[in-house]
Amino acid sequence: MRSRVWIIAVVLALLVVAAAGCGGDDDDGGAATTAATTAETTEDGADGAAVFTSSCGSCHTLEAAGTSGSTGPNLDELMPDEATVEAQVRSGGGGMPAFEGQLSDAEIEAVAAYVADSAGS
Repeated sequence: MRSRVWIIAVVLALLVVAAAGCGGDDDDGGAATTAATTAETTEDGADGAAVFTSSCGSCHTLEAAGTSGSTGPNLDELMPDEATVEAQVRSGGGGMPAFEGQLSDAEIEAVAAYVADSAGS
């Protein structure tokens, strides 16, 4: 159990450090958004796939979204759970910026569910 906690801590640190440049304006004409075929949509209508490709995909690899960012960790390999993703997106840390205040609660919840489901955690 202790080693799992350590691994999670290391992974979170890597997410933070690697995502320092994430969240910039990704002006790809919508190509990244259309690459995402599986959406996590909340009751408020937030689309996790769209949030991921527009806010996270330039830094992170996630096969389901068709992204291959290399600044942040490969989420397919990391396989974070929903709570871990939500906490990281909200608070940021290390090199990853916090997205709370930039994304709505519904968007954060939707992207966390989408990443966790897509990465197979």
